[in-house]
Amino acid sequence: MRKYEVIFIVKSLEEEATNAVIEKFSKLITDNGGTIDKEDRWGKKRLAYEIKDCIEGYYCLFYISAEPACVAELDRVMKINDDLLKHMIVRSDEKE
Repeated sequence: MRKYEVIFIVKSLEEEATNAVIEKFSKLITDNGGTIDKEDRWGKKRLAYEIKDCIEGYYCLFYISAEPACVAELDRVMKINDDLLKHMIVRSDEKE
């Protein structure tokens, strides 16, 4: 298992809808054999520039342990999700 950092910005939605989007991705990770080591919700912030006609977004950061296949599936689903403005997945090169 490798360690990754997944950060994404959810469109400014109702609180319940935002939580549903975040839960969808956490469930996707666990269903594909990954684990969420830490979940850090930064909350609603003003964007530096307008993205898809939005000026605010809800930032969320996951620290996960997963196989590359799980991360590839997560990236694929994030690309086609209309509720996300941006996302980025970075491999953490921690020395263990």
